[in-house]
Amino acid sequence: MILALVSGCGSGRLVVPVTIEPGVLTLPESARAMATHEQAVRGIAAILVSDLHLAMPEQVTVYVYDSRRVFERGLINDANVSPARAAELSDFAIGIGKRRQLLLNDEGADRAGREWLRLIAHEMAHVCQIELAQGEGLAEQWLAEGMAEWVAFRVLERLGLDSMDRRRTVSRSGIRNHAALVAARLDLETLGSPRGFTVRHRKEGSLPTYQLAFLMADYLIERDGFERVVEYFHSFSRGQDRQGNFSRAFGQSIEQFEREVLAYLKSTVAP
Repeated sequence: MILALVSGCGSGRLVVPVTIEPGVLTLPESARAMATHEQAVRGIAAILVSDLHLAMPEQVTVYVYDSRRVFERGLINDANVSPARAAELSDFAIGIGKRRQLLLNDEGADRAGREWLRLIAHEMAHVCQIELAQGEGLAEQWLAEGMAEWVAFRVLERLGLDSMDRRRTVSRSGIRNHAALVAARLDLETLGSPRGFTVRHRKEGSLPTYQLAFLMADYLIERDGFERVVEYFHSFSRGQDRQGNFSRAFGQSIEQFEREVLAYLKSTVAP
């Protein structure tokens, strides 16, 4: 069942509660069948459940805002984000995934377009991560963002709008001159926290930093399997030991992984 409520005449805020029942989700035939927020959420949820076996919450509330200013206010009022953090997020983000919530700045959105669907899929991946961990901001942020990009690209590939191979190629090209690779120091300790990740991508460029996160997550998924990454997020529901959960999931410390993935990245982006 889907209900759509407009909150306040002229408020610029639309609230769309979407009930998700895995047993009755229908895989979308094409992107054209996902032209509204509720269609997009249900269609993407069907792909996440069917193809990736991700657990979805029973309901996701989608908040749609028609401008950056209203989006900022919504982050404060609807998602309980601090005013300072809301101002910062709304300055660069157009979507946020919270616990059983999607908050979207829909100003100028191309409904059913590739990037619009990528955004929703990315944020829905965060909703799944939070559901697995039973909390927000617990896992390594670079892996949370990288996995969300990986999931979003898989959704686009499923819809025939893009391919994982193309995204890998574009990302490798995009990070060739990234400061972390030039300095031969990824500094996953900083990239591991939500605040640190924000500082880094605002300093070093949002697109290349997200491309870097995607390639690191992609490497980990190729090496150990997507299921292992899912279990890593789920491990935070049992304990919030960042270092320990990573080591138990992937068989090495974050520092060891950093050295390994840096060598891999340098070899793949070399001219």
